[in-house]
Amino acid sequence: MRKSLICVLALSTIVACKDDQNKTEKEDVSMTITYPETKKVDTVDTYFETQVQDPYRWLEDDYAEDTKAWVKAQNDVTFNYLDQIPFRSKLKKRMETLWNYEKISAPFIEGDYTYFYKNDGLQNQSVLYRTDKDGNQEVFLDPNAFSKDGTTSLGGLSFTEDGSMAAYAISEGGSDWRKIIVLKTENKEIIGDTIMDVKFSGMSWYKNEGFYYSSYEKPKGSELSAKTDQHRLFYHKLGTPQSEDKIIFGDTEKRRYVGGSVTQDENYLVITAANSTYGNELYIKDLRKNGPIVKVVDNFESSNNVINNEGQTFFVVTDFEAPNKRIVKFNLNKFEQAHWEDVIPETENVLSVSKGANYIFAEYMKDAVSVVKQYKFDGTLVRDVSLPGIGSVGGFGGKKEATTLYYSFTNYTAPGTIYAYDPETGESTVYQKPNIDFKSDDYESKQVFYSSKDGTKVPMIITYKKGTELNGKNPTMLYAYGGFNISLTPSFSIANAVWLENGGVYAVANLRGGGEYGKKWHNAGTQMQKQNVFDDFIAAAEYLIKENYTSSDYLAIKGGSNGGLLVGATMTQRPDLMKVAIPQVGVLDMLRYHTFTAGAGWSFDYGTSEQSKEMFDYIKGYSPVHNVKAGVEYPATLVTTGDHDDRVVPAHSFKFAAELQDKQTGANPTLIRIEVNAGHGAGKSTEATINEQVDIQAFALYNMGVKELK
Repeated sequence: MRKSLICVLALSTIVACKDDQNKTEKEDVSMTITYPETKKVDTVDTYFETQVQDPYRWLEDDYAEDTKAWVKAQNDVTFNYLDQIPFRSKLKKRMETLWNYEKISAPFIEGDYTYFYKNDGLQNQSVLYRTDKDGNQEVFLDPNAFSKDGTTSLGGLSFTEDGSMAAYAISEGGSDWRKIIVLKTENKEIIGDTIMDVKFSGMSWYKNEGFYYSSYEKPKGSELSAKTDQHRLFYHKLGTPQSEDKIIFGDTEKRRYVGGSVTQDENYLVITAANSTYGNELYIKDLRKNGPIVKVVDNFESSNNVINNEGQTFFVVTDFEAPNKRIVKFNLNKFEQAHWEDVIPETENVLSVSKGANYIFAEYMKDAVSVVKQYKFDGTLVRDVSLPGIGSVGGFGGKKEATTLYYSFTNYTAPGTIYAYDPETGESTVYQKPNIDFKSDDYESKQVFYSSKDGTKVPMIITYKKGTELNGKNPTMLYAYGGFNISLTPSFSIANAVWLENGGVYAVANLRGGGEYGKKWHNAGTQMQKQNVFDDFIAAAEYLIKENYTSSDYLAIKGGSNGGLLVGATMTQRPDLMKVAIPQVGVLDMLRYHTFTAGAGWSFDYGTSEQSKEMFDYIKGYSPVHNVKAGVEYPATLVTTGDHDDRVVPAHSFKFAAELQDKQTGANPTLIRIEVNAGHGAGKSTEATINEQVDIQAFALYNMGVKELK
């Protein structure tokens, strides 16, 4: 049980740089910082008879003038600091040079055209091109024309089965709220009105008549932070106003996440419904006779995703009675889970699935790297797909009638290369290899397995320049996520390449809470076991120090979203362990995360402060905002967020930065970098991305005592 008492009593606090006696021996890298004034308001919440102060609650009001003024003042201080780093401009020049190469996506066929995305190098958004059957090429959609500053992006695209029409979604300022526009593909003529206020949605066409999409009612108050809790599936019929769109699912059934997709034969509508980020109900509706919605799975105890149908036979990827997932089939006349039949049984490795050319491509993670097998839909193994090396693959998707499929291959040293794949022969040929100014052969990756606090073996991949001396003085960036069943597999990053070129080590730990070893690995990092994730991360840092890759003076930790929580919890539990901390768009106020936007859906991983006294005590014990203590020297910290983040609202980062600035002891800076007109990260412009990565690396290297770049 919880109640709130708010007394409007403003106090002021100014946090300035500390006395010279508190400075570290690396005095020459310190700058004088006077932090902005951050008022405190006497706000108290009571959880199970425990009172919790929340003096920065006022920063949750993202539209308030005093919040906007605080954001500007913080950015002024932060960018004044960053501007003084002597090698920042050199770092940016190299980042831009390395980034400036042509990037082309795998092609896909819709109707009479072949489409592909291309970025010339430094364009803020990739452009969608198309080629007709005569080889004539033209721009189909150019998101760079959506806005002058590149902050409006393409947020989704769906074609009718015959390719004659397309619906595309746009995101403004990085928001999860989208607008949907429909056009005829032949002449790009816009059809009908723009569909407004769409969130967490695909667009699935039914014939050429209309499409299904999902959204919430627009919340009262701030659309950036107000709670959105009831997701609904709509059908929009072309030629009718949005006000007449029919609610298909979610009007009487309260679900936080609802999705609808039409099968390729356009005979069935598949509906998924969930209340958290794990586990979903499954429904199927026969569209030929406008039949009833049939509930196939009536609980949230497993994850179930339809990948194909052959008439009334449906193929599903599921972890029902298979923690590492399997593919099953059932007939719509006998759909109960007890009657599901294995097509591809569970194995010791975690399964993810693509389908194309009427085949199943089963991608398995073996210690976080890819292995791919090709199957027929009757479960017959066709072949083990020969991959270009050790790393990650993605792709193999396509329509049933496709004769060529495409996949990408990448790892921490190799930029993503696209391969054309012949599904009948199994042969792969290079389709597009990037021409990038980076010498991949000069670098290497090594996978290690280290022991966490409780003895659990955790994998980590460490990447560095060949011949790097393990002397404990290498600038090292340790990255992880550890949540929501998400797996971190090897992938190339231009920003990380620049870090490596400057003598850095880049390490990625595959913590519990992720999906690298299936459902059990995920569950081991949730709710009352969340501390396992932080322990795994701490142990990764200790391993890097023990093996002399780095030392505490040269170690930075970084993570975003749930990974921002990871960084915040780790730096407050072990502030001595690292020199630099970079919590990005983090979930940092764990007592209130579920009261914003769709945050209540994250409770499977986190639990909530209102769930029970035991859960409240546990969450409060690691919540970063509530565990910043006075008199502690915290690492140099650069908190990053976007002022339009409506997934993890920026108040999380605002409060954490305010607490750090109020209580930090020592000379290490505690700054917050707030991207204006930006959201959680999706659709961020190239310019904004480069600037952010430059600032993160400059801040980290400078606080490690680096005076100039090589």
